Amino acid sequence: MKYKCVIFDNDGVLVDSEAISNRVLVQMAASVGVSLVLEDAIENFSGVSMSGTLDYLKAHATTEFPDDFEEEFRRRTFEQFKTELKPVDGVAQVLKALEQEGIPFCVASSGPREKIKLSLTTAGLIPHFEDRIFSSYDINSWKPQPDIFLHAAREMGFQPDECVVVEDSLAGVKAARGGGFEVFAYGNQENQTKLEDLGATVFFAMSELVHRLEIES
Repeated sequence: MKYKCVIFDNDGVLVDSEAISNRVLVQMAASVGVSLVLEDAIENFSGVSMSGTLDYLKAHATTEFPDDFEEEFRRRTFEQFKTELKPVDGVAQVLKALEQEGIPFCVASSGPREKIKLSLTTAGLIPHFEDRIFSSYDINSWKPQPDIFLHAAREMGFQPDECVVVEDSLAGVKAARGGGFEVFAYGNQENQTKLEDLGATVFFAMSELVHRLEIES
């Protein structure tokens, strides 16, 4: 295999959470007078810091912005995760293939550590990661800054050019490319061009990723 380490994003790559989180966001945004379309929210807010999302909502709100907006957003999404969250189709097979080949991998996410652990546990993927979970909240730096991926690579014992990042968001691809990483982006026909323009190699199914990583399925 070409790469010595694989760094996975969490939301939208390991767990199918982006639609859940952004559906809650759209609903709560409406309560402060901000109209969002779910597809646009997924594209524009996935992978970015919560503070950046809140800044946008505050700037466009037409009613008083509640102090507990983020707390309520976390509470609602966590509740939805407990009942709705599933692994991304085919990703468990990718992780098992990496384990069989003895290739190290980890998760690096903009989300809080508590959220990452909850989502991986609910989706049944936590045994694959153990202590190889890296959160932007641990280093106080969020995508599209490259620091979370640089931190993950360093903690795993590798240089950026020895790793590949698996992402799905524009912010995540920017972060990875900014840190000098090659990136495989889990995309679709709608966002393929934008992801490729940022320097990612786009794939459309996890079965494709197995072949792109040159591992046995």
